[in-house]
Amino acid sequence: MTGRAPEEPMFGPDSVTRQVIREPVSALGGFRALFLQALHPRAVAAVAQNSSYREQPLQRLAAVRRYLQATTEGTVAQAQAAGQRLRAVHAALTAYDPATGEEYRVDSPDLLRWVHVAEVESYVDAAMRTGLRLSPRQIDEYYAEQTARAALVGLDPATVPDSAQRVAEYYERVRADLHVTKEAIGTAVHLVLPRVQLPQGLLAPVWAPVALAAYAMLPVWARALYGLSGPPATDEVLDRALRLAGTLVGGAPAGAWDALARFLLEPS
Repeated sequence: MTGRAPEEPMFGPDSVTRQVIREPVSALGGFRALFLQALHPRAVAAVAQNSSYREQPLQRLAAVRRYLQATTEGTVAQAQAAGQRLRAVHAALTAYDPATGEEYRVDSPDLLRWVHVAEVESYVDAAMRTGLRLSPRQIDEYYAEQTARAALVGLDPATVPDSAQRVAEYYERVRADLHVTKEAIGTAVHLVLPRVQLPQGLLAPVWAPVALAAYAMLPVWARALYGLSGPPATDEVLDRALRLAGTLVGGAPAGAWDALARFLLEPS
């Protein structure tokens, strides 16, 4: 994305990134990413020690949604401004490792890279499983495009996986650092059963199934770390249900799901 003028879109209308984000059910990827990110002990500890996500889960999701929109659908200037604000917040935060007591910066490259890769891989996984057709070349193009978003949070794009193969290799390298902590379990529980007030609380009966579907979308190795992999047919059955959901949701009027998201996450 280098070379674009400030007033130009961060990602053009024909970019693979815009195709992925336009998929309504790709929002499941956001939930999937949170389950996945929580498997990194330092990443989840940093959130637990510096965030009010348990008391205000919808506010956190709303903030994530605003950032995602600014950095994918906004102009270069808007994306850079959003990145600067996020970097300023991260720069002021530290956390401590519950296992060792060691203090560390929230904006350390290793943590930022983990959060980035888990997020972008989760979104494209959700979009494709709910019906978006992408060729291997387009998937690689998507990951290459996303290195521009990684740069917004302060990462060197050259250190960020920019293809499906490199993402898979990255996961293989980092898996030794991943395990379930009490903070990860707490995050998972609050994703499935968040503390929300009316009117959003009316959706509690459907919130849990949606969150559980996002959990079921995790890679087998990630579900195994949580201790609940599911039966061998889990992925096949889930994929059929997600394709059906993608078809049904795709038939809604343009803008309907965005309006619903605003109502749920940012009520007036």
